[in-house]
Amino acid sequence: MKINIKATGIELTPAISHYATKKVSSLEKYVRQKDAVAQIEIGRSTQHHKKGDVFRAEIRITGAGLNLYATSEQSDLYAAIDLVKDNLKETLLQYKGKRETLTRRGAKAIKNMIKGFNIFKKRG
Repeated sequence: MKINIKATGIELTPAISHYATKKVSSLEKYVRQKDAVAQIEIGRSTQHHKKGDVFRAEIRITGAGLNLYATSEQSDLYAAIDLVKDNLKETLLQYKGKRETLTRRGAKAIKNMIKGFNIFKKRG
């Protein structure tokens, strides 16, 4: 999976970049194909009604038949990255479960269809 990182309102340090890359690369095992692209945007939220530093982390995974998006806002940048990674992991697991369920249902339908054809064959 290719990972792109963008920082808005803060300086992108190597430590932040490494942390975000490490967290998002752990999601790679849930994505079947390697041509997916993860776009990470981290920064400071500048909404007027918030007091103090509020950091935002967004991740969008596209490609390989996926178009997933998750976002979170926390008072700590690393906590925001952790939370958005966990949200995206849950979404990926749900998507994987749906895909497996459809595959199993299709296989079961084919198996039942083959069993039905065996009834009409002559025995003996």
